[in-house]
Parts: sequence; C-alpha cells; structure tokens
Amino acid sequence: MPARRSDLLRLRRLAQAIDGPREPDVTSVARRMLALQGQDFAAGCWALALRTTGAQQSDVLAALDAGRIIRSWPMRGTLHFVPPEDLRWMLSVTTDRIVAGLARRQQQLELTAADFARAADIVTAALTGGGSIGRAEVMQLWEDAGIATTGQRGYHLIYYLAQTGLLCWGPVVRSGNGNPTQALVLLDEWAPAPPALEPDEAVAQFLLRYLHGHGPATVKDFVWWTKGTVAGAKTARAVLGDALTTLEVDGVEYLLTAELADRAASTPPTRGEKDAVHLLPGFDEYLLGYQDRSPILDEGHWELIVPGNNGIFQPIIVAGGRVVGTWRRDGGHVTPLPFAPLSTAREAQLQRSVRAYTAYAAG
Repeated sequence: MPARRSDLLRLRRLAQAIDGPREPDVTSVARRMLALQGQDFAAGCWALALRTTGAQQSDVLAALDAGRIIRSWPMRGTLHFVPPEDLRWMLSVTTDRIVAGLARRQQQLELTAADFARAADIVTAALTGGGSIGRAEVMQLWEDAGIATTGQRGYHLIYYLAQTGLLCWGPVVRSGNGNPTQALVLLDEWAPAPPALEPDEAVAQFLLRYLHGHGPATVKDFVWWTKGTVAGAKTARAVLGDALTTLEVDGVEYLLTAELADRAASTPPTRGEKDAVHLLPGFDEYLLGYQDRSPILDEGHWELIVPGNNGIFQPIIVAGGRVVGTWRRDGGHVTPLPFAPLSTAREAQLQRSVRAYTAYAAG
C-alpha cells in the first residue's frame, strides 16, 4: 500500500523500540533486534539500554556477565551484540561465504590451516571448564606456543575462530583505563545448541527476525545487512508467506511483518511523536541497519556524521525519525550539536533525552 516517508520512519521507530513501547530489559532488546552493532563497545551498550524502560549501564554489563547477551561476528565481519541462542544458526547462514572471502587475507598474513588448528587447540585447552581470557592473554598463549600474532595475525585468529563457532566475547573485564571490555569464552559453554535449521528455514528466520526489529526494509537492505544473496532473500520471502506484508514509499517496496503493520494500525500516532527527540549512539542500528539511509539522513549532513568518511559514525540526535544533529560526551557532560535550532518542544525533549543518558551512564 502507498505510504508517506513519515509512516515508514514511524514504523521503524516502533520496530526498533525507539518510540512506542520499550522493552523491559536489555536481553529482550537483543532478542527483538537479533543483532546490534557492537564494534564500539560503549556505543553498543547504550544502544541496548536506550530501547528499554530505563536500564542503566550496570544492567547491560550484568547481562553480558551472565551470558544473556554475547558479542561476536555473525555477519559482515562486524561485531554485533546477539542473543546466545541465535548465534549458531546465524553463522550457519553466513560463515561459508565469509570464510571463503578470507582466503586472500590469510595468504597475506601467512596463516595456514595448521596455524588455525593449533590456535584452536591451545585456546580450547585454556578455556574448557568455564574459563575466560582477555585479548592480550590469548595472544601471549599463542606466542608462547610459537604462533606469531603480530601484523594483525592475532586479531585474524580470534576473528576466524569466532566466525567458525569456537569463541565469542563473554564476561566484562576492566581495562587499564577503567573502561569495560570483554573476555573470550568458548561458545559451546556460553550458548545453548539450538535445533538445527534447514538452509531455507535459517534464511527465512534471518529475514523474519531482521524485519521484526528493523522493518520496514527493502530486500536490498536485508541482503546488505547479512551480506547474503538476493536469491536467498527471495526464497526466505516465499517461505514466510503471509507473515510479511509490504509498504510502498516513493515508488520503493518495503517489507515488514504483518504483526508490525497490525500493531501500528492499532496504536495511532500520539501528538508528541513528531517532537520526540532521542540521543542515539554512533553506529546505531536505526541509521546503520539499512543500505539506503536517505529516508533518515540528508546527504548534505553525511560529512558531519562520518567526518572525513573515515568509517567512524558520530552519535546522532534523531527528531521525528530524522537525523537532526550529533552529540558528544565530555566526562559527565553531554553536549548536543544540532544542525539547526530546534523548536521549543523539541528542545525540551532533547533535554529529557540528555537526562536519560546521564542517568544510564551514572548507573
């Protein structure tokens, strides 16, 4: 059915629990979203918390310590926070294509199958029985065993062993500067083995869960998000059948779950939605969860979000579903940097969001 861009963005904010009902805790957020960008650890923690009814930083760290959320590379070679029960079937869809694409880099780093096997044996022996190990410590283990980790070899070993289902990032540790990081654990000890899915079922589950937490989105958005194939997306769409519906905006077809369409229809927009203002972290799924970001971000503002096009996304201010500025935190002080002056109503909402972030960071 034809719709306006504002309808598209409202549906996305509802799907992502940015506007509308929030999730009760960060574990529920991870299940709803399936995967949230996690290459910036602190940003990913805030992305989880802002979609709840009031989780603080300590709540996020506690969920990670308990293994209710884990972090790994389920797709695109990018770290994400994911539910532990979902990681294996996600990897069953993505790993073969990703590993095939690593061959050239492995040759450049002079890493062989024997290196990966030895590294796996060493880290398995160190972690079996509930152990955990920091990045520097696992590098030292490998070095002591004669496996060089310099020149990105160590990082690539960790990445490969996580991508192939041996390791994931688990409990929180404090680094030397006091900032939280994570230790490596064995995936088998931190994630239950889910029922095996047939390939078509797994891709269909991927599409359904992506749309559950990100829809409406295009087929191209989904293919980009998973680094999958158009053929696989078409098969998934056919398998899901009536569980999905469509929305047309500016001549573009978007997919969404029938459940989201029904929920949006039964909860009309409130008067305050157009003035709702949110502080989202850098790399947030609301901006990075789609190949096409033009519905959310003006092209002229791209340089302000990714200065120098260096791949580092700034935290963003979102109002009425659109990116209207950036923000930064200096110690305990939040500095909003809107692209243009906000209305009185939106300025009030902005200050409310500043207080919410401050409360999160202090907890």
